[in-house]
Amino acid sequence: MKQLFILLFGTLLYAQSIDCTKVFEERKSELLREIEKIDEARQSFEALQAATNALFEKQKMALEEKQKGLDTTKQAIETKEKQIASMLEENKKLLELVEARKNEKIDETYVKMKDGAAAAIVEKLPTHEAAAILFGLPAKKISQVLAKMNPQIASEVTQRLKIGPPFNENNQTKE
Repeated sequence: MKQLFILLFGTLLYAQSIDCTKVFEERKSELLREIEKIDEARQSFEALQAATNALFEKQKMALEEKQKGLDTTKQAIETKEKQIASMLEENKKLLELVEARKNEKIDETYVKMKDGAAAAIVEKLPTHEAAAILFGLPAKKISQVLAKMNPQIASEVTQRLKIGPPFNENNQTKE
């Protein structure tokens, strides 16, 4: 009976070991399938990451090219601004030169005119313009012209001469 018991017990153990092996084999195959899924997901993630990195690098290069273009344009604009500023300064100097020459010509003309004729012309000018013309003349000529002018107008021009240059419309006494 002992032998039978041992045989029965051995058979039972063998049957359980077969079941355990079978369970382990099934579990092993399930784990292998899960590992394959994880591996596929990892490969997909790596491919996506590589594509994203490539796109990022491409956009970075495009941005750097645009930045270089902007820098070049900015330098060109700055150069043109400097050229314009120098031209503007040169034009101001030329304008001042022309203005000075024009005033010299007007002064020469009034110095050569007779006092009465000069007074008649200056009386008809706005106060600021009359003062600007008389300001450029010698003191003796100013006094001679003022003496020939209407006393009221001569007084206004004299007040404007007292204020001094610049002689413009906004900086005058009354008209």
